[in-house]
Amino acid sequence: MGCCGLRALSCLVVPALLLGCASKPDREVDPRDPLEPYNRAVFRFNMDFDKAFVQPIAKGYQKVTPESVDRGITNFFDNIADVTSAVNNVLQFKMSRAGSDVGRLFINSTVGVLGFIDVATNVGLPSYKEDFGQTLGYWGLEQGAYLVMPLLGPSSMRDALGMGGDIVTDPLISLREHEVRWVLLGAQVIDQRADLLTTTQIIEDASIDPYSFVRDAYLQRRQNLAYDGHPPTDESQPDFWDEVEF
Repeated sequence: MGCCGLRALSCLVVPALLLGCASKPDREVDPRDPLEPYNRAVFRFNMDFDKAFVQPIAKGYQKVTPESVDRGITNFFDNIADVTSAVNNVLQFKMSRAGSDVGRLFINSTVGVLGFIDVATNVGLPSYKEDFGQTLGYWGLEQGAYLVMPLLGPSSMRDALGMGGDIVTDPLISLREHEVRWVLLGAQVIDQRADLLTTTQIIEDASIDPYSFVRDAYLQRRQNLAYDGHPPTDESQPDFWDEVEF
């Protein structure tokens, strides 16, 4: 997301906050979510904040922005994300995918007018959008505990660790013009939130417990992404630390 500065801050303060969330719930603890009391509290805060501030802006943006323009803005930010994706595909030794990412970046940034038009997909270059959380998963680091970050939403210990790499490789973060950087990051957040308005409504309408629904969907999706749709069984799950030579 665009709030990379907030993500970095959360990575520093969350471990300290977690120390105060060791209360025992009355029901059995989900082994994937040992921090559930803390996570639920943050989830409620995020939902309230989103409804009060972010959703109204996203709805206003969606209402006044023509669909073609909205699609172009989304394509622009997707094009920027191909930089991080290319780096991560190289780190996973997926050279053909890295080549596709680089090809997409070149074609969309030139013929596609800075990425506003997704020409690359039309010529057969698929979008992969790998991130550092997926790279860590590829090399065997398990997701760890589920974690809801203030303002940033669902994550895991593995993905929270991977955010550092995502921040370093995000071209928007490296912009020297602070005003331009924050305007673009803000536009990215609003554009992404507007694209998720329908999904949010479906979750609120269809789920008895939105928290559990979002958690289960997030963890399953991230595990599938880390293993390109073929996650290993528990018995075949490689141990990251066994692969590290000291």
